[in-house]
Amino acid sequence: MDPDTILRIRPALTRFLHEFDDCFGRADTRVHLGTYVEGQLSDLRRKSVEPIADAAGTPPRTLQEFLGLSRWDEARLRDRLGQRVARRHADPGSVGIIDETSFPKKGAKTACVQRQWCGARGKTDNCVVSVHLGYATAEFHTLLDGELYLPEKTWDQDRARCRQAGIPDDVVYRSKWRIALAQYRRAVANGVRFAWLTFDEGYGGKPPFLRALDALGQNYVGEVPANFMVWTKRPQVLHRVHGRDRGRGRPRKVPRLKVKSNPPLTVANVLRYSPILRRVPWETYHVKDGSQGPMVWEAKRIPVWLKDPQGLPTPPHHLVVARNVLNRQQVKFFLSNAPEATPVEPLLVVAFSRWRIERMFQDTKGELGMDHFEVRTYRSIQRHLILSCLSHLFLAEFRERCRGEKSGSDDSPSRHRHGPAGAGVVSRRAVLTQAGRMPQRAIGRNRAPQRQGRPQPPQTYPPAITRVRHPAHPSSQMPLAENLAL
Repeated sequence: MDPDTILRIRPALTRFLHEFDDCFGRADTRVHLGTYVEGQLSDLRRKSVEPIADAAGTPPRTLQEFLGLSRWDEARLRDRLGQRVARRHADPGSVGIIDETSFPKKGAKTACVQRQWCGARGKTDNCVVSVHLGYATAEFHTLLDGELYLPEKTWDQDRARCRQAGIPDDVVYRSKWRIALAQYRRAVANGVRFAWLTFDEGYGGKPPFLRALDALGQNYVGEVPANFMVWTKRPQVLHRVHGRDRGRGRPRKVPRLKVKSNPPLTVANVLRYSPILRRVPWETYHVKDGSQGPMVWEAKRIPVWLKDPQGLPTPPHHLVVARNVLNRQQVKFFLSNAPEATPVEPLLVVAFSRWRIERMFQDTKGELGMDHFEVRTYRSIQRHLILSCLSHLFLAEFRERCRGEKSGSDDSPSRHRHGPAGAGVVSRRAVLTQAGRMPQRAIGRNRAPQRQGRPQPPQTYPPAITRVRHPAHPSSQMPLAENLAL
């Protein structure tokens, strides 16, 4: 934003930031919050501490101390952010999105830096990685949380190095899925409710993570790797000791799988060899219109069973196999614990909504300078990530207000590609709303987490989404969500 825009919105920004006053013990520290957020919203080329401080007429050392040394509660600020989202943006079709992002860095002094996969550069490189939880509705999205990933061998096992980088002794290695699960629990504790959760194969390929979401009663649609193991037919389970086994050494455990049970398969082999999946016809779905043309995928779905910690079959899950119509070598596998009667369409809507968090990363890095930080200590980087989430929430709400002032959304084509601008907004909201409903009592400020069971999707799908079967040669396309983009 240019200086004139900042001046115009400053009253709104001041009111927004006042909601977080209790996170700061001193008034002079609260002033630096406004300085930092205004700097991130400004049109500065670099949005690290020194340029922000110079533009505000503040000594850079003071702003560095604000990030690293001043006493204020970043955890409470993060909680206030989640509570505001729960209070102002609750939606029965909300989708939580888990993903990670990377920040290329030179040297070895920055907290948590090491050579690892760097998505920002598309290769293994020296970088810092953070795990994030995003929140998306039909016409709104924002980041709720962000946390640094502490590598195990190069950092957690070298506590002297950790102390030099300001990493507290109680901050230890946790796998990324455990970080994501903690972020989800915090968001729910702050009143945020997700009709669905979605994530990539880095998280979907971790059975303990999926089991934890099952236990919490959270519906999800997550991508799984090609080597993920499932049963396409529920194996038989023995619940009592057979008569011939009595009195012969150590008694056999029950329940247990029958000896001649069918073995589990990788999902890649399910696609290649399963007669059950082969009998299901491919159906064609128009996912959305991308920058390079329409995205059209074929998909089919079957029930599958996973292994629980005892090696026994879980309740049935959905396995959705999707392949790109223009490149059938591009195949994705999605797993969902939604109720059995859930149609394929809402599962695909959620599965293909992960691009929303990529847009959030693009905004926070390109617009707010989340990747511009030049601080090195753990606390400074962690606070920077939370402040970037806060700035992004204000930016998202500002855009929402500006969009509300227009007569219609001019970036949302209608179903039949004609008619007034914004004609597709209603059907798009209906899609995400009907995909899964949280009970109304679950939506509100600071409600306790729920465990009463997963929401039940409707038995029928909205009229805007119709299913067309093409068992032999699918040639026509059907709209899935007219345009999932904002």
